[in-house]
Amino acid sequence: PRYKLVGSEAMKFSTNVTSSRRKQRCKHFSSSSSARRRLMSATLSKDLREKYNCRAIPVCKEDEVKIMTGKLKGREGRVTQVYRKRFYIIVDRVNRTKSDGQTEVSVPIHPSNVMITNIKETPSRLKILERRGAGAKHMDVVD
Repeated sequence: PRYKLVGSEAMKFSTNVTSSRRKQRCKHFSSSSSARRRLMSATLSKDLREKYNCRAIPVCKEDEVKIMTGKLKGREGRVTQVYRKRFYIIVDRVNRTKSDGQTEVSVPIHPSNVMITNIKETPSRLKILERRGAGAKHMDVVD
């Protein structure tokens, strides 16, 4: 939450939002599937950002992504599964070998650690991008 200084103490701008870590975690982990969809958004690549005039969008199955952070940084692949219940996605060709040396398992990745390089364009998704892009253009005009 945002704070403003009043004397020597910090005061919240909005009294409707809690600044309690415990309550924030509770709200995060007990969120609905539709709220998790928004939480599981990833940034768009620069060319997609210019094309759609939108910064981030929820990750969907069959999107192409590039991993931006962690040990797997730089790896690219297609999203094969979006697991909202556990807040992760599975990307094909991003595997690790188990300690037995034979079994390959996919690595779960949080969507905030990836960048979308190619979008699966469905009619509903294009409608969302169009709406968001129009809002962003309107904001540019206001400034």
